[in-house]
Amino acid sequence: MKPIVCLVRVEAALPGLHDNTADLDRLQQALMATLADDRFLTIPFERIVSVTRVFRESGFAGYALLNDQDQGWVVADFFAERPQVVAGMALDLGTTHLEATLLDLETGNILAEGNLENSQISFGADILSRIHHATGKRRQQKEPAPDFLDPGLHELQQTIVSAINELAEQLAKSAGLRLDEIRALSVSGNTTMAHLFLGIDPYHICREPYIPLFNRAPALEAAHLELVIHRASPVWIMPSVGSYFGGDLISGILASGIAQSEKTRMLIDVGTNAEVVLGNSEWLIACAGAAGPALEGGVARMGMRAGPGAIEYVSIDPKSYELEYRTIGNVPPRGICGSGLIDLVAALYLSQVVDIRGKIRDPKREQDQARATFMEARIQKRGGVRAFLVAGKEESYQGREILLEQIDLDAMMRSKAAMYAVLKTLISQVGLEFSDLEEIAVAGAFGRHINPERAITLGMLPDLPLSVYHAIGNSSLRGAEKVLLDKAARLACEKIVSSITYLELNVNQEFMIRFSGSRFIPHTDSSLFPSVPIFSGIE
Repeated sequence: MKPIVCLVRVEAALPGLHDNTADLDRLQQALMATLADDRFLTIPFERIVSVTRVFRESGFAGYALLNDQDQGWVVADFFAERPQVVAGMALDLGTTHLEATLLDLETGNILAEGNLENSQISFGADILSRIHHATGKRRQQKEPAPDFLDPGLHELQQTIVSAINELAEQLAKSAGLRLDEIRALSVSGNTTMAHLFLGIDPYHICREPYIPLFNRAPALEAAHLELVIHRASPVWIMPSVGSYFGGDLISGILASGIAQSEKTRMLIDVGTNAEVVLGNSEWLIACAGAAGPALEGGVARMGMRAGPGAIEYVSIDPKSYELEYRTIGNVPPRGICGSGLIDLVAALYLSQVVDIRGKIRDPKREQDQARATFMEARIQKRGGVRAFLVAGKEESYQGREILLEQIDLDAMMRSKAAMYAVLKTLISQVGLEFSDLEEIAVAGAFGRHINPERAITLGMLPDLPLSVYHAIGNSSLRGAEKVLLDKAARLACEKIVSSITYLELNVNQEFMIRFSGSRFIPHTDSSLFPSVPIFSGIE
Protein backbone atom coordinates (compact mmCIF):
# COMPACT_ATOMS: atom_id res chain seq x y z
CA MET A 1 0.00 0.00 0.00
CA LYS A 2 0.98 3.61 -0.54
CA PRO A 3 -1.08 5.54 2.02
CA ILE A 4 -1.78 9.23 1.73
CA VAL A 5 0.44 9.78 4.79
CA CYS A 6 3.55 7.70 5.38
CA LEU A 7 6.50 7.44 7.76
CA VAL A 8 10.00 7.57 6.32
CA ARG A 9 13.12 6.65 8.29
CA VAL A 10 15.77 9.39 7.98
CA GLU A 11 19.46 9.14 8.81
CA ALA A 12 21.45 12.17 7.70
CA ALA A 13 25.19 12.83 8.00
CA LEU A 14 26.12 14.97 10.98
CA PRO A 15 27.10 18.59 10.23
CA GLY A 16 30.69 19.71 10.74
CA LEU A 17 33.35 22.20 9.71
CA HIS A 18 33.61 20.45 6.37
CA ASP A 19 29.82 20.10 5.91
CA ASN A 20 27.95 23.32 6.57
CA THR A 21 24.67 22.22 4.89
CA ALA A 22 21.74 23.97 6.61
CA ASP A 23 19.41 21.82 8.71
CA LEU A 24 16.48 22.33 6.36
CA ASP A 25 18.52 21.44 3.28
CA ARG A 26 20.09 18.47 5.07
CA LEU A 27 16.65 17.06 5.86
CA GLN A 28 15.39 17.60 2.33
CA GLN A 29 18.46 15.95 0.80
CA ALA A 30 18.22 12.96 3.15
CA LEU A 31 14.54 12.51 2.39
CA MET A 32 14.99 12.72 -1.38
CA ALA A 33 17.80 10.16 -1.22
CA THR A 34 15.64 7.81 0.86
CA LEU A 35 12.53 8.23 -1.28
CA ALA A 36 14.37 7.78 -4.57
CA ASP A 37 11.53 9.82 -6.06
CA ASP A 38 11.94 12.70 -8.50
CA ARG A 39 8.75 14.42 -7.34
CA PHE A 40 9.05 17.78 -5.62
CA LEU A 41 9.36 17.77 -1.80
CA THR A 42 8.42 20.77 0.32
CA ILE A 43 8.45 21.74 3.98
CA PRO A 44 5.77 24.42 4.46
CA PHE A 45 6.99 27.64 6.02
CA GLU A 46 4.81 27.28 9.13
CA ARG A 47 6.43 23.90 9.93
CA ILE A 48 10.09 24.72 9.27
CA VAL A 49 10.93 25.62 12.88
CA SER A 50 9.14 22.69 14.57
CA VAL A 51 10.39 20.08 12.09
CA THR A 52 14.03 21.14 11.98
CA ARG A 53 14.18 21.54 15.76
CA VAL A 54 13.20 17.90 16.33
CA PHE A 55 15.49 16.85 13.46
CA ARG A 56 18.50 18.48 15.17
CA GLU A 57 17.56 17.42 18.72
CA SER A 58 17.24 13.79 17.61
CA GLY A 59 20.78 13.76 16.19
CA PHE A 60 19.68 14.31 12.56
CA ALA A 61 17.94 10.94 12.51
CA GLY A 62 14.37 9.87 13.10
CA TYR A 63 11.10 9.54 11.24
CA ALA A 64 9.60 12.05 8.84
CA LEU A 65 5.83 12.05 8.32
CA LEU A 66 5.04 12.89 4.70
CA ASN A 67 1.76 13.83 3.03
CA ASP A 68 1.48 12.42 -0.49
CA GLN A 69 -0.18 15.37 -2.26
CA ASP A 70 -0.85 15.83 -5.96
CA GLN A 71 1.98 18.32 -6.34
CA GLY A 72 4.48 16.07 -4.55
CA TRP A 73 5.63 15.22 -1.05
CA VAL A 74 4.85 17.61 1.81
CA VAL A 75 6.59 17.21 5.18
CA ALA A 76 3.97 17.16 7.92
CA ASP A 77 6.03 16.33 11.01
CA PHE A 78 9.22 14.80 12.37
CA PHE A 79 9.68 12.34 15.27
CA ALA A 80 12.73 11.17 17.14
CA GLU A 81 11.01 7.80 17.79
CA ARG A 82 8.64 5.89 15.58
CA PRO A 83 4.98 6.66 16.47
CA GLN A 84 2.95 3.67 17.61
CA VAL A 85 0.25 4.42 15.04
CA VAL A 86 -0.44 6.74 12.12
CA ALA A 87 -4.22 7.06 11.92
CA GLY A 88 -6.48 8.33 9.16
CA MET A 89 -10.21 9.06 9.18
CA ALA A 90 -12.44 8.00 6.29
CA LEU A 91 -15.78 9.83 6.13
CA ASP A 92 -19.03 9.22 4.27
CA LEU A 93 -20.45 12.75 4.21
CA GLY A 94 -24.10 11.88 3.68
CA THR A 95 -27.01 14.26 3.34
CA THR A 96 -28.77 12.78 6.36
CA HIS A 97 -26.03 10.85 8.18
CA LEU A 98 -22.26 10.87 8.63
CA GLU A 99 -20.46 7.55 8.94
CA ALA A 100 -16.74 7.20 9.55
CA THR A 101 -13.94 4.78 10.30
CA LEU A 102 -10.55 5.36 11.86
CA LEU A 103 -7.81 3.36 10.15
CA ASP A 104 -4.24 2.44 10.87
CA LEU A 105 -2.66 3.77 7.69
CA GLU A 106 0.25 1.34 7.85
CA THR A 107 -1.76 -1.87 8.27
CA GLY A 108 -5.23 -0.91 7.02
CA ASN A 109 -6.79 -2.17 10.27
CA ILE A 110 -9.96 -0.44 11.50
CA LEU A 111 -9.30 1.21 14.86
CA ALA A 112 -12.79 2.63 15.47
CA GLU A 113 -16.16 3.20 13.78
CA GLY A 114 -18.90 5.75 14.36
CA ASN A 115 -21.83 7.68 12.92
CA LEU A 116 -23.88 10.80 13.53
CA GLU A 117 -26.94 12.46 12.10
CA ASN A 118 -25.99 15.29 9.73
CA SER A 119 -26.92 18.33 11.84
CA GLN A 120 -27.45 20.39 8.66
CA ILE A 121 -30.90 18.79 8.65
CA SER A 122 -32.01 21.70 10.85
CA PHE A 123 -31.58 23.94 7.78
CA GLY A 124 -33.40 21.55 5.41
CA ALA A 125 -33.82 17.80 5.02
CA ASP A 126 -32.94 17.86 1.34
CA ILE A 127 -30.11 19.25 -0.76
CA LEU A 128 -32.26 21.85 -2.52
CA SER A 129 -33.38 23.42 0.77
CA ARG A 130 -29.76 23.72 1.88
CA ILE A 131 -28.66 25.29 -1.38
CA HIS A 132 -31.38 27.92 -0.96
CA HIS A 133 -30.35 28.52 2.65
CA ALA A 134 -26.69 28.79 1.63
CA THR A 135 -27.27 31.35 -1.10
CA GLY A 136 -30.57 33.09 -0.33
CA LYS A 137 -29.26 35.88 1.89
CA ARG A 138 -26.37 36.76 -0.39
CA ARG A 139 -28.62 36.91 -3.45
CA GLN A 140 -30.72 39.51 -1.66
CA GLN A 141 -27.68 41.81 -1.51
CA LYS A 142 -27.57 44.08 -4.55
CA GLU A 143 -23.83 44.71 -4.50
CA PRO A 144 -22.04 42.13 -2.34
CA ALA A 145 -18.31 42.56 -1.82
CA PRO A 146 -16.11 40.22 -3.90
CA ASP A 147 -15.08 38.21 -0.85
CA PHE A 148 -18.55 38.24 0.73
CA LEU A 149 -19.48 34.93 2.35
CA ASP A 150 -23.21 34.40 2.56
CA PRO A 151 -24.28 34.02 6.22
CA GLY A 152 -26.34 30.97 5.29
CA LEU A 153 -23.38 29.26 3.66
CA HIS A 154 -21.22 30.08 6.68
CA GLU A 155 -23.84 28.53 8.99
CA LEU A 156 -23.99 25.34 6.95
CA GLN A 157 -20.21 25.02 6.75
CA GLN A 158 -19.71 25.59 10.47
CA THR A 159 -22.47 23.11 11.26
CA ILE A 160 -20.95 20.30 9.21
CA VAL A 161 -17.40 21.02 10.41
CA SER A 162 -18.65 20.85 14.01
CA ALA A 163 -20.34 17.51 13.30
CA ILE A 164 -17.18 16.10 11.72
CA ASN A 165 -15.16 17.29 14.70
CA GLU A 166 -17.60 15.63 17.09
CA LEU A 167 -17.34 12.39 15.14
CA ALA A 168 -13.53 12.61 15.11
CA GLU A 169 -13.57 13.04 18.90
CA GLN A 170 -15.75 9.92 19.24
CA LEU A 171 -13.42 7.87 17.05
CA ALA A 172 -10.26 9.05 18.81
CA LYS A 173 -11.74 8.28 22.23
CA SER A 174 -12.89 4.84 21.10
CA ALA A 175 -9.43 4.04 19.71
CA GLY A 176 -7.60 5.44 22.73
CA LEU A 177 -5.83 8.10 20.66
CA ARG A 178 -5.36 11.85 20.89
CA LEU A 179 -7.10 13.94 18.24
CA ASP A 180 -3.76 15.15 16.89
CA GLU A 181 -2.83 11.52 16.21
CA ILE A 182 -5.40 11.53 13.38
CA ARG A 183 -3.14 12.52 10.48
CA ALA A 184 -5.41 12.36 7.41
CA LEU A 185 -9.04 12.72 6.34
CA SER A 186 -10.75 11.44 3.21
CA VAL A 187 -14.27 12.65 2.43
CA SER A 188 -16.83 11.02 0.17
CA GLY A 189 -20.07 12.87 -0.48
CA ASN A 190 -22.30 14.25 -3.18
CA THR A 191 -21.35 17.41 -5.05
CA THR A 192 -23.46 19.76 -2.94
CA MET A 193 -22.22 18.34 0.35
CA ALA A 194 -18.63 18.80 -0.83
CA HIS A 195 -19.35 22.47 -1.66
CA LEU A 196 -20.99 23.09 1.72
CA PHE A 197 -18.13 21.41 3.59
CA LEU A 198 -15.59 23.69 1.92
CA GLY A 199 -17.80 26.79 2.20
CA ILE A 200 -17.99 27.14 -1.58
CA ASP A 201 -21.02 28.67 -3.31
CA PRO A 202 -23.45 25.90 -4.48
CA TYR A 203 -25.84 28.37 -6.16
CA HIS A 204 -25.48 27.10 -9.73
CA ILE A 205 -25.66 23.40 -8.87
CA CYS A 206 -29.45 23.41 -9.03
CA ARG A 207 -29.82 25.93 -11.86
CA GLU A 208 -29.61 25.21 -15.56
CA PRO A 209 -27.14 24.25 -16.98
CA TYR A 210 -26.31 22.80 -13.52
CA ILE A 211 -22.59 23.52 -13.34
CA PRO A 212 -20.81 23.18 -9.97
CA LEU A 213 -18.05 25.54 -8.95
CA PHE A 214 -15.59 22.64 -8.72
CA ASN A 215 -15.40 18.90 -9.39
CA ARG A 216 -11.87 18.34 -8.13
CA ALA A 217 -11.02 20.06 -4.85
CA PRO A 218 -7.54 21.57 -4.43
CA ALA A 219 -5.00 20.16 -1.96
CA LEU A 220 -6.14 21.04 1.56
CA GLU A 221 -4.97 20.57 5.12
CA ALA A 222 -7.11 20.32 8.24
CA ALA A 223 -6.05 23.78 9.45
CA HIS A 224 -7.75 25.37 6.43
CA LEU A 225 -11.13 24.04 7.61
CA GLU A 226 -10.81 24.40 11.40
CA LEU A 227 -10.87 20.64 11.91
CA VAL A 228 -9.75 19.32 15.29
CA ILE A 229 -7.53 16.58 13.88
CA HIS A 230 -3.84 17.39 13.38
CA ARG A 231 -3.48 20.73 11.60
CA ALA A 232 -1.17 19.28 8.93
CA SER A 233 -3.52 16.42 8.01
CA PRO A 234 -4.27 16.27 4.28
CA VAL A 235 -7.97 16.44 3.45
CA TRP A 236 -8.65 14.40 0.32
CA ILE A 237 -12.12 14.92 -1.18
CA MET A 238 -13.42 12.37 -3.66
CA PRO A 239 -13.76 14.02 -7.09
CA SER A 240 -17.15 14.38 -8.74
CA VAL A 241 -18.29 14.41 -12.36
CA GLY A 242 -21.04 17.04 -12.14
CA SER A 243 -23.85 18.48 -10.07
CA TYR A 244 -25.71 15.19 -9.75
CA PHE A 245 -22.79 12.78 -9.97
CA GLY A 246 -20.73 13.22 -6.83
CA GLY A 247 -17.74 11.74 -5.14
CA ASP A 248 -19.91 9.24 -3.25
CA LEU A 249 -20.70 7.52 -6.55
CA ILE A 250 -17.04 7.56 -7.58
CA SER A 251 -16.38 5.86 -4.23
CA GLY A 252 -19.02 3.26 -5.05
CA ILE A 253 -17.42 2.48 -8.39
CA LEU A 254 -14.05 2.16 -6.67
CA ALA A 255 -15.38 -0.04 -3.87
CA SER A 256 -17.45 -2.32 -6.12
CA GLY A 257 -14.60 -3.02 -8.54
CA ILE A 258 -16.75 -2.36 -11.62
CA ALA A 259 -14.00 -0.33 -13.29
CA GLN A 260 -11.63 -3.31 -13.03
CA SER A 261 -14.12 -5.98 -14.12
CA GLU A 262 -13.80 -7.79 -17.44
CA LYS A 263 -17.52 -8.63 -17.44
CA THR A 264 -20.34 -6.08 -17.39
CA ARG A 265 -21.73 -5.31 -13.95
CA MET A 266 -24.15 -2.85 -12.38
CA LEU A 267 -24.01 -0.84 -9.16
CA ILE A 268 -27.17 0.49 -7.49
CA ASP A 269 -26.89 2.93 -4.59
CA VAL A 270 -30.16 4.18 -3.11
CA GLY A 271 -30.06 7.20 -0.85
CA THR A 272 -31.67 10.57 -1.49
CA ASN A 273 -31.55 9.52 -5.16
CA ALA A 274 -31.16 6.17 -6.88
CA GLU A 275 -27.72 6.30 -8.48
CA VAL A 276 -26.81 3.60 -10.97
CA VAL A 277 -23.56 2.72 -12.75
CA LEU A 278 -23.18 0.20 -15.54
CA GLY A 279 -20.03 -1.00 -17.24
CA ASN A 280 -16.70 -2.78 -17.00
CA SER A 281 -12.98 -2.04 -17.34
CA GLU A 282 -13.47 -0.65 -20.85
CA TRP A 283 -16.45 1.67 -20.40
CA LEU A 284 -18.74 3.12 -17.73
CA ILE A 285 -22.11 4.86 -17.96
CA ALA A 286 -24.15 6.23 -15.08
CA CYS A 287 -27.32 8.10 -14.19
CA ALA A 288 -29.33 9.19 -11.18
CA GLY A 289 -33.06 9.40 -10.59
CA ALA A 290 -35.34 10.47 -7.76
CA ALA A 291 -36.26 6.94 -6.63
CA GLY A 292 -34.71 7.12 -3.21
CA PRO A 293 -36.81 9.00 -0.63
CA ALA A 294 -39.67 6.52 -0.22
CA LEU A 295 -37.21 3.64 -0.14
CA GLU A 296 -35.02 5.10 2.61
CA GLY A 297 -37.97 6.13 4.74
CA GLY A 298 -38.15 9.74 3.68
CA VAL A 299 -41.72 9.84 2.38
CA ALA A 300 -43.91 7.42 4.36
CA ARG A 301 -45.41 8.95 7.50
CA MET A 302 -44.06 6.07 9.56
CA GLY A 303 -40.92 5.83 7.44
CA MET A 304 -37.47 5.98 8.97
CA ARG A 305 -33.90 5.14 8.09
CA ALA A 306 -32.54 1.72 8.89
CA GLY A 307 -31.81 1.88 12.62
CA PRO A 308 -32.98 0.43 15.97
CA GLY A 309 -36.73 0.01 16.00
CA ALA A 310 -37.15 0.14 12.23
CA ILE A 311 -39.23 -2.68 10.81
CA GLU A 312 -36.85 -4.28 8.31
CA TYR A 313 -38.71 -7.49 7.46
CA VAL A 314 -42.41 -8.33 7.00
CA SER A 315 -44.16 -11.52 5.89
CA ILE A 316 -47.77 -12.61 5.56
CA ASP A 317 -48.52 -16.35 5.46
CA PRO A 318 -50.56 -17.02 2.27
CA LYS A 319 -52.77 -19.61 4.03
CA SER A 320 -53.14 -18.53 7.65
CA TYR A 321 -52.70 -14.80 6.90
CA GLU A 322 -50.51 -14.48 9.96
CA LEU A 323 -48.39 -11.29 9.77
CA GLU A 324 -44.86 -11.35 11.16
CA TYR A 325 -42.29 -8.57 11.29
CA ARG A 326 -38.78 -8.03 12.60
CA THR A 327 -37.19 -4.80 13.78
CA ILE A 328 -33.56 -3.81 13.74
CA GLY A 329 -32.25 -4.47 17.22
CA ASN A 330 -35.32 -6.61 18.05
CA VAL A 331 -36.92 -3.72 19.94
CA PRO A 332 -40.52 -2.41 19.75
CA PRO A 333 -41.22 -0.88 16.33
CA ARG A 334 -40.82 2.87 15.86
CA GLY A 335 -41.42 2.96 12.10
CA ILE A 336 -40.56 1.16 8.91
CA CYS A 337 -37.44 1.45 6.75
CA GLY A 338 -37.04 0.90 3.02
CA SER A 339 -36.48 -2.85 3.12
CA GLY A 340 -39.44 -3.31 5.45
CA LEU A 341 -41.62 -1.21 3.18
CA ILE A 342 -40.64 -3.32 0.16
CA ASP A 343 -41.35 -6.54 2.09
CA LEU A 344 -44.68 -5.22 3.31
CA VAL A 345 -46.02 -4.06 -0.05
CA ALA A 346 -44.83 -7.26 -1.76
CA ALA A 347 -46.54 -9.35 0.95
CA LEU A 348 -49.74 -7.31 0.63
CA TYR A 349 -49.71 -7.87 -3.11
CA LEU A 350 -49.05 -11.63 -2.86
CA SER A 351 -51.85 -11.96 -0.29
CA GLN A 352 -54.08 -9.85 -2.59
CA VAL A 353 -54.69 -7.14 0.00
CA VAL A 354 -53.52 -4.57 -2.54
CA ASP A 355 -54.17 -4.76 -6.28
CA ILE A 356 -51.76 -4.37 -9.20
CA ARG A 357 -52.04 -0.56 -8.93
CA GLY A 358 -50.89 -0.65 -5.33
CA LYS A 359 -54.35 0.27 -4.03
CA ILE A 360 -55.64 -1.17 -0.74
CA ARG A 361 -58.71 -3.30 -1.57
CA ASP A 362 -62.12 -3.08 0.09
CA PRO A 363 -62.55 -5.90 2.66
CA LYS A 364 -66.31 -5.93 2.04
CA ARG A 365 -65.80 -7.01 -1.57
CA GLU A 366 -63.50 -9.91 -0.73
CA GLN A 367 -64.95 -13.39 -1.44
CA ASP A 368 -62.28 -15.45 0.35
CA GLN A 369 -63.44 -15.66 3.97
CA ALA A 370 -59.98 -16.06 5.56
CA ARG A 371 -58.60 -13.14 3.58
CA ALA A 372 -61.66 -11.02 4.32
CA THR A 373 -61.27 -11.63 8.07
CA PHE A 374 -57.60 -10.63 7.90
CA MET A 375 -58.38 -7.51 5.89
CA GLU A 376 -61.20 -6.44 8.21
CA ALA A 377 -58.87 -6.72 11.21
CA ARG A 378 -56.04 -4.77 9.58
CA ILE A 379 -57.58 -2.23 7.23
CA GLN A 380 -58.72 1.03 8.80
CA LYS A 381 -60.00 4.34 7.51
CA ARG A 382 -57.98 7.51 8.00
CA GLY A 383 -59.65 10.64 6.69
CA GLY A 384 -61.91 8.48 4.55
CA VAL A 385 -58.92 6.72 2.96
CA ARG A 386 -57.88 3.12 3.65
CA ALA A 387 -54.75 2.34 5.66
CA PHE A 388 -53.16 -0.96 6.66
CA LEU A 389 -52.25 -1.59 10.31
CA VAL A 390 -48.81 -3.17 10.61
CA ALA A 391 -48.37 -2.94 14.39
CA GLY A 392 -50.87 -1.83 17.01
CA LYS A 393 -50.36 0.65 19.84
CA GLU A 394 -49.86 -2.09 22.43
CA GLU A 395 -46.81 -3.51 20.65
CA SER A 396 -45.18 -0.33 19.31
CA TYR A 397 -42.75 2.20 20.73
CA GLN A 398 -44.53 4.78 22.93
CA GLY A 399 -47.91 3.41 21.83
CA ARG A 400 -47.65 4.74 18.26
CA GLU A 401 -49.37 2.36 15.89
CA ILE A 402 -47.53 1.64 12.64
CA LEU A 403 -49.84 2.33 9.70
CA LEU A 404 -49.23 2.08 5.98
CA GLU A 405 -51.49 4.71 4.45
CA GLN A 406 -52.55 4.87 0.83
CA ILE A 407 -50.50 8.01 0.31
CA ASP A 408 -47.44 6.01 1.44
CA LEU A 409 -48.31 3.24 -0.98
CA ASP A 410 -48.65 5.72 -3.82
CA ALA A 411 -45.19 7.16 -3.03
CA MET A 412 -43.81 3.64 -2.93
CA MET A 413 -45.30 2.85 -6.33
CA ARG A 414 -43.69 5.95 -7.83
CA SER A 415 -40.33 5.09 -6.31
CA LYS A 416 -40.37 1.49 -7.45
CA ALA A 417 -41.44 2.59 -10.95
CA ALA A 418 -38.67 5.17 -11.09
CA MET A 419 -36.12 2.59 -9.96
CA TYR A 420 -36.99 0.07 -12.64
CA ALA A 421 -37.26 2.78 -15.31
CA VAL A 422 -33.79 4.07 -14.37
CA LEU A 423 -32.28 0.58 -14.65
CA LYS A 424 -34.03 -0.25 -17.91
CA THR A 425 -33.22 3.06 -19.55
CA LEU A 426 -29.56 2.81 -18.64
CA ILE A 427 -29.07 -0.74 -19.87
CA SER A 428 -31.03 -0.09 -23.06
CA GLN A 429 -28.80 2.90 -23.77
CA VAL A 430 -25.89 0.53 -24.46
CA GLY A 431 -27.92 -2.14 -26.26
CA LEU A 432 -27.78 -4.76 -23.50
CA GLU A 433 -30.33 -6.84 -21.61
CA PHE A 434 -30.44 -7.48 -17.88
CA SER A 435 -29.52 -11.11 -18.58
CA ASP A 436 -26.14 -9.88 -19.87
CA LEU A 437 -25.10 -8.73 -16.38
CA GLU A 438 -22.58 -10.70 -14.39
CA GLU A 439 -23.57 -9.03 -11.13
CA ILE A 440 -25.77 -6.33 -9.66
CA ALA A 441 -24.14 -4.82 -6.57
CA VAL A 442 -26.58 -3.06 -4.23
CA ALA A 443 -24.95 -0.55 -1.89
CA GLY A 444 -25.85 1.25 1.32
CA ALA A 445 -28.35 0.43 4.03
CA PHE A 446 -30.85 -0.27 1.25
CA GLY A 447 -28.62 -3.03 -0.10
CA ARG A 448 -27.74 -4.36 3.35
CA HIS A 449 -31.36 -4.97 4.36
CA ILE A 450 -33.25 -5.44 1.09
CA ASN A 451 -34.69 -8.81 0.07
CA PRO A 452 -34.12 -8.91 -3.74
CA GLU A 453 -36.90 -11.48 -4.18
CA ARG A 454 -39.46 -9.04 -2.73
CA ALA A 455 -38.10 -6.18 -4.83
CA ILE A 456 -38.51 -8.36 -7.91
CA THR A 457 -42.10 -9.12 -6.86
CA LEU A 458 -42.86 -5.40 -6.89
CA GLY A 459 -41.15 -4.89 -10.25
CA MET A 460 -38.47 -2.70 -8.70
CA LEU A 461 -35.51 -4.86 -9.68
CA PRO A 462 -35.24 -7.01 -12.82
CA ASP A 463 -36.40 -10.63 -12.64
CA LEU A 464 -33.00 -12.32 -12.47
CA PRO A 465 -31.60 -15.22 -10.42
CA LEU A 466 -31.05 -14.09 -6.83
CA SER A 467 -27.38 -15.10 -7.11
CA VAL A 468 -26.86 -12.09 -9.40
CA TYR A 469 -27.55 -9.66 -6.53
CA HIS A 470 -24.88 -8.82 -3.96
CA ALA A 471 -25.09 -6.38 -1.03
CA ILE A 472 -21.82 -4.47 -0.62
CA GLY A 473 -22.57 -2.21 2.36
CA ASN A 474 -21.59 1.45 2.54
CA SER A 475 -19.67 1.76 -0.72
CA SER A 476 -19.18 5.51 -0.20
CA LEU A 477 -17.27 4.84 3.02
CA ARG A 478 -15.38 1.87 1.56
CA GLY A 479 -14.15 4.06 -1.29
CA ALA A 480 -13.03 6.74 1.16
CA GLU A 481 -11.06 4.09 3.03
CA LYS A 482 -9.36 2.90 -0.14
CA VAL A 483 -8.05 6.33 -1.13
CA LEU A 484 -6.57 6.79 2.35
CA LEU A 485 -4.68 3.54 2.12
CA ASP A 486 -3.42 3.33 -1.44
CA LYS A 487 -2.23 5.74 -4.09
CA ALA A 488 -3.45 3.33 -6.79
CA ALA A 489 -7.01 3.99 -5.58
CA ARG A 490 -6.48 7.75 -5.71
CA LEU A 491 -5.18 7.48 -9.27
CA ALA A 492 -8.08 5.17 -10.17
CA CYS A 493 -10.53 7.91 -9.12
CA GLU A 494 -9.04 10.27 -11.68
CA LYS A 495 -9.29 7.60 -14.37
CA ILE A 496 -12.93 6.87 -13.51
CA VAL A 497 -13.84 10.57 -13.65
CA SER A 498 -12.23 11.00 -17.07
CA SER A 499 -13.77 7.88 -18.62
CA ILE A 500 -17.36 7.82 -17.36
CA THR A 501 -20.41 8.90 -19.39
CA TYR A 502 -23.34 10.47 -17.55
CA LEU A 503 -26.88 10.02 -18.87
CA GLU A 504 -29.21 12.90 -17.99
CA LEU A 505 -32.68 11.47 -17.29
CA ASN A 506 -34.50 14.79 -16.83
CA VAL A 507 -34.68 15.20 -20.60
CA ASN A 508 -34.90 11.51 -21.53
CA GLN A 509 -38.26 10.62 -23.10
CA GLU A 510 -37.59 6.87 -22.93
CA PHE A 511 -37.25 7.14 -19.18
CA MET A 512 -40.63 8.90 -18.85
CA ILE A 513 -42.35 6.26 -21.00
CA ARG A 514 -40.79 3.43 -19.01
CA PHE A 515 -41.71 5.16 -15.75
CA SER A 516 -45.40 5.19 -16.74
CA GLY A 517 -45.27 1.52 -17.71
CA SER A 518 -43.70 0.54 -14.41
CA ARG A 519 -46.42 1.94 -12.14
CA PHE A 520 -48.15 -1.41 -11.78
CA ILE A 521 -47.15 -4.52 -9.81
CA PRO A 522 -44.97 -5.90 -11.16
CA HIS A 523 -45.31 -4.08 -14.51
CA THR A 524 -47.78 -3.43 -17.29
CA ASP A 525 -45.80 -5.99 -19.31
CA SER A 526 -46.00 -9.05 -17.06
CA SER A 527 -43.72 -11.02 -19.41
CA LEU A 528 -40.80 -9.05 -17.98
CA PHE A 529 -41.39 -10.74 -14.61
CA PRO A 530 -42.13 -14.42 -15.29
CA SER A 531 -41.48 -15.46 -11.66
CA VAL A 532 -44.12 -13.11 -10.23
CA PRO A 533 -47.76 -14.28 -9.98
CA ILE A 534 -50.25 -11.94 -11.62
CA PHE A 535 -53.53 -11.02 -9.92
CA SER A 536 -55.75 -9.22 -12.38
CA GLY A 537 -58.35 -7.79 -10.05
CA ILE A 538 -58.67 -3.98 -9.94
CA GLU A 539 -61.34 -2.33 -7.80
